[in-house]
Amino acid sequence: MAAGADQAAITLATATAAGIVAQSLARSLHLPGIVLLLAVGVILGPDAVGLIEPKNLGDALNEVVGFAVAVILFEGGMHLDFKTFRRGQNTIRRLVTAGALITGLGGSLAALLIMGWELRESVLFGCLVIVTGPTVVTPLLRRFKLKRSVSNVLEAEGVLIDAVGAVTAVVALEIAVEPTKENVARGLVGAAARLGLGALAGLIGGFVIWGLLRVKNLIAEGLENVFVLAMVWALFQGTQAIIHESGIAAVTVAGLVLGNLRTRLHRELLEFKDQLVVLLIGMLFVLLAAGVRIAEVVALGTPGLLTVAALVFVVRPLTVGIATMGSSLSWRERLFIAWIAPRGIIAAAVASLFASNLERAGIPGGERLRALVFLVIAITVVLAGLTGGPVAKLLGLSRRPMGWLFLGANAVAREMARRLKENGEEVTMLDLSVDQCAAAQHLGIEVVQGNGLDDDVLEKVRVGMRAGVAALTPNDEINLLFIDKAKSIGRVATRLAALRSATLGATAEMVRDAGGHVLFGDDYDVELWSARLRNGEAEVVAMAAGAAPRLGHDGSGQTLAVPLIHQRGQVITPVSEATLIRQGDRVDFAIDLERRVEAERFLLEHGFTPHGEGPPIVETPPPMKVEPASDPT
Repeated sequence: MAAGADQAAITLATATAAGIVAQSLARSLHLPGIVLLLAVGVILGPDAVGLIEPKNLGDALNEVVGFAVAVILFEGGMHLDFKTFRRGQNTIRRLVTAGALITGLGGSLAALLIMGWELRESVLFGCLVIVTGPTVVTPLLRRFKLKRSVSNVLEAEGVLIDAVGAVTAVVALEIAVEPTKENVARGLVGAAARLGLGALAGLIGGFVIWGLLRVKNLIAEGLENVFVLAMVWALFQGTQAIIHESGIAAVTVAGLVLGNLRTRLHRELLEFKDQLVVLLIGMLFVLLAAGVRIAEVVALGTPGLLTVAALVFVVRPLTVGIATMGSSLSWRERLFIAWIAPRGIIAAAVASLFASNLERAGIPGGERLRALVFLVIAITVVLAGLTGGPVAKLLGLSRRPMGWLFLGANAVAREMARRLKENGEEVTMLDLSVDQCAAAQHLGIEVVQGNGLDDDVLEKVRVGMRAGVAALTPNDEINLLFIDKAKSIGRVATRLAALRSATLGATAEMVRDAGGHVLFGDDYDVELWSARLRNGEAEVVAMAAGAAPRLGHDGSGQTLAVPLIHQRGQVITPVSEATLIRQGDRVDFAIDLERRVEAERFLLEHGFTPHGEGPPIVETPPPMKVEPASDPT
């Protein structure tokens, strides 16, 4: 292998590895991933360590960027629900049409008046900053937990404006290289043709991919993900060959079609594409950031900072103000949308393309144009990432936690949910079993039938907005996976998991490593206690804590009584190992009726006495005819 090929391979491999490490670290530190990616790219680039040199890739860099962008935009399209688009369609349409025009003109004027650049260079900059980008916006929205009216608009804008902005920028570049009247006219017509052809090709391509996936045994099992990936690349390159830069619109629309038609493989496709996009975004940002020279950014000086400030504080508010005129959005919602406009991978990729093409055409200014775009990316992402949450809270746009989400609707879970609901807590139950769901509905509890490990289902029940989640299935591994997913998707504050036995499946240490706590405070057989409650062999009693209450964390009494719910004043929660019980608190226990005397003695020995006079406060309904015990996952 030639030395040049070796250097190109090392550059690409190093950028990919560094991108993954940077994103993993960013998640652990709860930072916007792009911030670390840009820093790592600069550090590993020629100005510092020198491990990554994008020029080693030569002309292949544009092809690598093109294929990566195709997958990124396809994945972004798959995540955009048509229902979401319809709810704010007028605002979204204005943002990606009139809004794009206003942003382009505003950015051009900022570069012209503040940077003092010539008209051609200023217009190119204005076209480059039109885009926002789903790869940056969507993760931020998940962190902010916004009202849907706001998050829907921002997410849809991020997906759709990438195609509009990228095509506009490429047309502007072609005109800039050869600024004749014929090229200007041809460029304006070409922009519409590229978007139109791309959208048509994407529509057809999306339906073709969907249709092929539906044909039984046509695609070998296990190859569906790579089949879709190959088709996306073929669609991108095919439309590019017909009309240059129409592929971006094609893959975006194809993603929209496939994401909304859904297939039996929808979840698998999303998971595969999510993982692949993380890999590609990391590689691209590190690679492209390495191509930016620190001296070029520093040379922008105060005018560069003022230009970014003009985009943030003047151009974006003006764009949103005009685009949202006559909409149902409140002034607070409009203000927040105006505040959030981070630029992402498309701006970085096209800026690098501009720099290389302008250099090849002998036109100066490509390097400083790229430097200013990267300055815009860095500042807007950091600003949105660090201030978006506080601004959303200040404007009253953060959604309040929605109560508890229970995985499993077995009898134990239903008793706990009913007790919480009776005391004003919102509870939603999630289970695959039709009969378990019916039993929960019979008690007036909200229930969703579905797989608790399915991202679409978790999105439907809004796991990220929950005050707490509790996994109560008989399967320890599923309980552990569920609370781990809740942590990664929504960073739910309270995550509880039931464990059947310390010698089977997951352990208490694994639950704690996932940031959760063991439900009930010890290992309890949920399936056994559910059967007892169903068959009338157990009932729930209310107990008051004495001077020195103990739950029996040593494992004693596991077959006699299980602590379900803890209440102190108006605060009521499921019992876990983290529950601190004080004198006077109320704890509801499920006790074994066949060993009732022994169970009551056990509770007395552990500092609990009957709560109040008379029969137990919480009564168990008469036994119902329900299904045999099943795995409610």
